[in-house]
Amino acid sequence: MKRERIYVEMRRKQILEAVKENPRVMVDELAQKFEVSLITIRRDLQYLEDQKLLVRFHGGAEPVLPEDIEQNEIQMYRRLIAQYAATLVEKGDSLFINTSRNALQMLEYVKSRNVTVITNNGKVMRMDYNDGISIILTGGEIRHPKEALVGDFAIRNVQNVFPKKAFIGCSGFSPVSGMTTEIAGEVKINELMIQNAGEVYVLADHTKIGKKSSFTSSPVQKIGHLITDEKAPQQILDELTEAGVKVHLVRKGDFTNI
Repeated sequence: MKRERIYVEMRRKQILEAVKENPRVMVDELAQKFEVSLITIRRDLQYLEDQKLLVRFHGGAEPVLPEDIEQNEIQMYRRLIAQYAATLVEKGDSLFINTSRNALQMLEYVKSRNVTVITNNGKVMRMDYNDGISIILTGGEIRHPKEALVGDFAIRNVQNVFPKKAFIGCSGFSPVSGMTTEIAGEVKINELMIQNAGEVYVLADHTKIGKKSSFTSSPVQKIGHLITDEKAPQQILDELTEAGVKVHLVRKGDFTNI
């Protein structure tokens, strides 16, 4: 069994080398080269694609482009941020979650029971989460493509809710501009969520730290916590810490199930 595993690992390593040497490799050619079945090669390519080491297409595979590698890394850090945020949710908590995809993603990992989530993110209706979570939609006007619920109706509902915690995503977060967004219609709801929650956590990967977008939702002084990743610029993090923000850093390998 150990010898077979070593052989499989060697074959996959050689497949990777072949992909790097040639723009496109074909399944039938690889099967002939390594004297294995087409199914075995397809299984190898699927494994290597799952590891973000190549990209499959019908009948073959090609190298991962540098921009694909960067985007895969960003998505990995966003999953780590979501997983870390989920560990901060306790039994009986009530939460605000805004229209951020990253903030909503944390619901996939929440294990605590008797949790109530109030959100203006319409995408929650297509998510899987444990049956210990209750979802309350703010209502309001639906804005595509984010499926954000905004407008006076949503604002009136949010301003009367005071949950224990808020998990808020953003377009940018900096010591000068604070938490910013590209969507003007979401500013007031973000402001209310931050104002009414007992604790506020901003979720922002390294590409958003030190950046600013069109509209400020909150100055840094109103943000208690930032959850970001190890690639965030240290100088900006130091400035945020000096402004009173507690920084939570996630790193590769923090969670083994992604």
